[in-house]
Amino acid sequence: MNELPRIVVVGAGIAGLCAAERLRDLGFDGEVVIIGSESTMPVHRPMLSKQFLTGELGAADVLTAPSESLDATWRLNTAVTQLDPRRRVVHLPGGEELEYDGLIIASGVEPRRHPGGLNAHPRAVVVRTRADTRKVKTLLERSREQVVVIGSGFIGCEVASSLRSMDRSVTIVGRTGTLMNNLLDNDLATRLTDLHRRNKVRLELGASVRSWSGNASRAELLLSTGRSISASCVVVAIGSVPAVSWLRDSGARLENGVVCEATCHVEGMEDVVAAGDVASWPNLRFDGKPRRVEHWTNAIEMGRAAAESLLSGRESATPFTPVPRFWSEQHGLRIQAVGMPAVGTEHVSLDQASAAERSLTGYLRDGRLTGVIGFDRSVAVLDYGKKLRAGSWPDTGAAGDRQLAGPPPLSPV
Repeated sequence: MNELPRIVVVGAGIAGLCAAERLRDLGFDGEVVIIGSESTMPVHRPMLSKQFLTGELGAADVLTAPSESLDATWRLNTAVTQLDPRRRVVHLPGGEELEYDGLIIASGVEPRRHPGGLNAHPRAVVVRTRADTRKVKTLLERSREQVVVIGSGFIGCEVASSLRSMDRSVTIVGRTGTLMNNLLDNDLATRLTDLHRRNKVRLELGASVRSWSGNASRAELLLSTGRSISASCVVVAIGSVPAVSWLRDSGARLENGVVCEATCHVEGMEDVVAAGDVASWPNLRFDGKPRRVEHWTNAIEMGRAAAESLLSGRESATPFTPVPRFWSEQHGLRIQAVGMPAVGTEHVSLDQASAAERSLTGYLRDGRLTGVIGFDRSVAVLDYGKKLRAGSWPDTGAAGDRQLAGPPPLSPV
């Protein structure tokens, strides 16, 4: 085991927490310091756009409690400002410096700001923290008027679904012609778009916000299509960016996140690993291209793997080769994915389900299955996940009609 008296974890989200807990599981008895920019212990983020927003769960229910044996020093509400890997120091506000022997980068992502400055409106909010969702709930309590969601991706669609379950009027404004087409192929994205329409979500697709105005009680949005819409609450859900500003002068390779080796070690740095949404690494199970995977289960697994690699040392560490997975519930439809559909260049139907919304789609490259997406096919998706982990590639050509997928999804699942 690497001799590292003090390990600093930058990021108090689920990746950072799981990394710290794994250090203790492996017998590390040195000092662990966890630094987080938010004011709370790790939050179960998938619940923020669903159960916490709808009121099914309370504020305490979305916190992820650390194990009693963690024995870590928590520095919450503290943003790391700079990394000096030569001196093995992280800089904190007020000029404070904190030395480390080993470093785990798990700083996550930040919500992408609207280029037109819409985030400055008092009725605009993102959904990233518990406080963000509380603000949405407060705005909903103050008015029954329409809610507008800017963004047609994962979070925007989940928020819209939750709002409709609360019988709230909601409009999604999205640049593309279908919903979630950064994760789904054209056919599945079209079907999801139709599902939202059937559930009375108003859709302004192929549109963006050209300008905005309003007052403390209402936002007025002028769209690129010329339409004007009014909202009592505007949820800005246009994606996220890696939280790497504190790494700008560190020498780390920053390309859509902090670039790591297959073992989670940060390129060019000693005793530094990265995990979770901020980390871009080559998953050798699929190919050698560094990618980020922004999903809850990956953050958990990668946090643990990064801790193992840090203690093992670069020479002894093993590559992190998970089978990523994600899920979403929208209007009663369960969407699940395993593997990396984005790596595929073709897709094939894996069943002949007769129900309008049930389906199972496989994604292939050079005849090899790289991922599966299912609509209300939980058992089948789990089964294919096991096959992907075992490295057994079924004969997908016999399962249905092969077809070119067109441009693959833009980001991995």
